[in-house]
Amino acid sequence: MTTRVPKKLRVGVIFGGRSGEHEVSIRSARAIVESIDRQKFDVVPIAITKEGKWLSPAHSAQLLPASVHSLLSSRTHTATADIALLGDPSHKGLVSLKDDSKEKLDVVFPALHGPFGEDGTLQGLLEMADVPYVGCGVLASACGMDKVTMKSLFVQAGLPICKHIWFLRSQWRTDPAKVIRKVTSEIGLACFVKPANLGSSVGVSRATDKKSLSEAIELAAEYDRKIIVEEELVAREIECAVLGNDEPKASLPGE
Repeated sequence: MTTRVPKKLRVGVIFGGRSGEHEVSIRSARAIVESIDRQKFDVVPIAITKEGKWLSPAHSAQLLPASVHSLLSSRTHTATADIALLGDPSHKGLVSLKDDSKEKLDVVFPALHGPFGEDGTLQGLLEMADVPYVGCGVLASACGMDKVTMKSLFVQAGLPICKHIWFLRSQWRTDPAKVIRKVTSEIGLACFVKPANLGSSVGVSRATDKKSLSEAIELAAEYDRKIIVEEELVAREIECAVLGNDEPKASLPGE
């Protein structure tokens, strides 16, 4: 009796991207490739450059450490043509959505960080293309990425949050002295300054006086047009993951 070998699911791991967390995303993709069950899944790397170009699997693999190349799909190193949801490498953006592609993906695992990937933009693209993907949907991704919107939702839900204010980069450029006065009077020092739409502590600074506050705002403004300033809290940091849609389940808290 012949034993039928289950077909592996083709998982497209999308990483890189246009945000300031490009390098962090590459490290995340590496962790996914190293940890995924290769008995069940065939991993296809799909990189997006800092300029927004989508690379073929063969070119994408070159952005990952050589130590993981053997863990990728055997077809990765020769698959230079388009696959489903992958644009021509010579163009910027997507130029092809091939339903009849022999290299069609079964599911996408987004490993992008920050804007243009973790903020609902990629999720919206995948929803429109009817491609299953891992992680939060469009609305949750967008709300979770924008710290100002996220805090507004927390307040509406009755959750306690730290004191904070936000302002636009254009307001800082127009009247920096006014912004400094607002921060020092409403938040005080020390405080933390952050780009509103970024993660992995990129562009985040602790300010202890007006000079460091000005420098912190300048740094955050390099990454986002919206800047948030939070009061400093000395406290324990607890995280809790939630999985599922209709019947979500929470993980044990981690510190």
